[in-house]
Amino acid sequence: MELKILEKSDDEMKLEISGESHTLLNMLKSILLEDERVHTASYDMKHVTISEPVLFIKTENADPIDVIKDAVAVLIAECDEFISVFNKAVE
Repeated sequence: MELKILEKSDDEMKLEISGESHTLLNMLKSILLEDERVHTASYDMKHVTISEPVLFIKTENADPIDVIKDAVAVLIAECDEFISVFNKAVE
């Protein structure tokens, strides 16, 4: 995975996420949209095999970098919880 900040302002950011697919971007977008600081969160992938996804976020009174970091922390916690529940289920 490679990240490239395409555009950044106080309340908006476009981030290219090379090597990822709809799976990660959909989860991240969903978590971002649950955050009250987020006005808009979306991503675009022109073509799944020849283009890289671009995540767009617009915030209200919050640095988009901080909001994305918080969303990733939530995503990690959800994955950790799933691993724990799954491991108990297969024991």
